[in-house]
Amino acid sequence: MSVEDVAAQPLSALEAPARSAAPPRIVATTADQRRAALLTAPILPTLLKLAAPTVTVLVAQTAVNIAEAYYVGYLGTDALAGAALVFPIFMLMTMMSNGGFGSGVASSVARAVGAGRRDDADAALFHAVVLAIIAGGVFTLGVHFGGPALFRTLGGRDGALDAAVTYSSYLFAGAIPVWIVNLQAAALRGSGNVKVPALVTLIGAIVTIPVSPLLIFGFGPVPSLGIGGAGIAFGLYYGAVMLFLLRYMSSGSSGLRLHVVPLRTKIFGDMLKVGIPTALNAVLTNLTVILVTGAVGLFGTSALAGYGIASRLDYIMIPLLFGLSTATLTMVGVNMGAGQIARAQRIGWVSGAAGMIMTGSIGLIVAIVPTAWLHLFSHDAGVVGEGMIYLRIVAPAYAALGFGFVVSFAVQGTGRALGPLAGSVVRILIAAGGGWIAVASFGVGMAGLAIMVTLSLVAYAAICVWIMLSPSTWRAEPRA
Repeated sequence: MSVEDVAAQPLSALEAPARSAAPPRIVATTADQRRAALLTAPILPTLLKLAAPTVTVLVAQTAVNIAEAYYVGYLGTDALAGAALVFPIFMLMTMMSNGGFGSGVASSVARAVGAGRRDDADAALFHAVVLAIIAGGVFTLGVHFGGPALFRTLGGRDGALDAAVTYSSYLFAGAIPVWIVNLQAAALRGSGNVKVPALVTLIGAIVTIPVSPLLIFGFGPVPSLGIGGAGIAFGLYYGAVMLFLLRYMSSGSSGLRLHVVPLRTKIFGDMLKVGIPTALNAVLTNLTVILVTGAVGLFGTSALAGYGIASRLDYIMIPLLFGLSTATLTMVGVNMGAGQIARAQRIGWVSGAAGMIMTGSIGLIVAIVPTAWLHLFSHDAGVVGEGMIYLRIVAPAYAALGFGFVVSFAVQGTGRALGPLAGSVVRILIAAGGGWIAVASFGVGMAGLAIMVTLSLVAYAAICVWIMLSPSTWRAEPRA
């Protein structure tokens, strides 16, 4: 008998069994316990507990990216430059699937769980798979047909261009599994289940680190595949994880259950009202890097390689922030769904401060000792020199990046994402637009370009502060 059925019984009907037997116990499920913690437990400890598995594992995943760049560095400057050309496109896909449409899925699931709409939360899983197949197919076809022209436009020439085309061909062949994995993991995080997506990522990192050099350099019967080997290792990992997650989600063990349902405009709409603006946000963020990469390409191959390994640290801040940000989105979304608006707003401010402290600390250390990072990938004087100029100017602004990034996820948890999108528009106008003008019209070098990137991060953080202070951000949604 359900709680509602018990409540509907007359008092006499409830008293009689009480005299003859012990009263029935209502046992809370794991999913119910997670929901209760998100709604009532102290904010910072709950946030850190929710974020810790994802942050820890994303650090491991980041180690994979660092290791891969380290391995590619042994293939020469052309290979490093080629990887630098592909990396922004790869991160675009990762950010759109995890932080773009993934945020839409997580926000939709979190608000449905907070409001007690379990059927809608389950339906979101199948709708997310449909979105993943479409979006992943677009990336595979887009890179196949448009990649060479894009890399050439960004300054890729000769060996660097060949390396970029080879790497991207293998890397993006597995785009659909990447999207399916990331959207299903986002749904899990939206429900408060962070351990399973963290565990599969950790296992993938442990496996990929030794497999990648095996395929890149060859060993015994395994042929040397060069830079293409890194892309193949990536695809093998995501293919295996996709099969595991689809089986796991279909079993219902997660507290959610993946099954085929009729496609509903309402479910797509609820995910996409956050997913589309946030995906555009990711597009603008990566387009900023792509355009700045194009401007750096005017300085030559050494500058391009130096910027590539320096700006890779910018991107590495994103996985570190992502664990904290997804925890923030989940907590804000569940509290908004339950009508606890003031608590949701407090979560946003606490989370933003935590992100600022985390990335700001890293930025200060790197600005003081930039070679600790750069020498992991190259000892070429020209490459390292350009990278040092960039990091000494941009790294101190990582604090602004950390605050703005985390706060944007808090806003996404409310079901609104246009504000953070506006912040990204301003960021691209300053970093890419201002950077191109500075290079083309005033002939500034790497230092001038780095200053424009720094100003763009500060402006982005300032806009996010304004969004957090706006009453319209924290307006409760009408009940369905």
